[in-house]
Amino acid sequence: MSKLRGFEKVTTFKDVNLPVRATKNAAGYDFEAAVDVVIPTIWKQGIGTVLKAALKGDAVLLDEKMVKEVKPVLVSTGIKAYMGEDEFLQLCNRSSNPLKNFLLLGNGVGVIDSDYYDNADNEGHIMFQFINFGLTDKVIKKGERIGQGIFLPFLKADQDVTVGERTGGFGSSGK
Repeated sequence: MSKLRGFEKVTTFKDVNLPVRATKNAAGYDFEAAVDVVIPTIWKQGIGTVLKAALKGDAVLLDEKMVKEVKPVLVSTGIKAYMGEDEFLQLCNRSSNPLKNFLLLGNGVGVIDSDYYDNADNEGHIMFQFINFGLTDKVIKKGERIGQGIFLPFLKADQDVTVGERTGGFGSSGK
């Protein structure tokens, strides 16, 4: 019998747990952080200065350094996922993250395509993108649950035309 869908450890991460569902009716598999990481507050990154100026009606000049610094932080899981060709893994935030930890997913919802698995660039390593809107930095400890993954099928349009093959890892399917 061939494998249908599931999780494996990325070869560079030995001491990580595979995602599991917390209860028998849970839709999502809980992912853990593979390493300790600090998610800096956006308020340290110049957002406060920009908001104050905007609220006063002052011209807001965004310097290039500020724009580059206000970005999500990638949190490694050490996990990759395999699935059928007409499936994807949807990455979702934990419901408690915004309320308790002030963390949002920078991309809203992540999509892991089936051809991301074992790609040449990063072996299909799944990472969560977080933005911290809290007033202080947030420390995520190795082993802390950070998000959920839900396997889902998808449909193709009648006019579907395959454009190409995946050529790399994270963000590589875009043009």
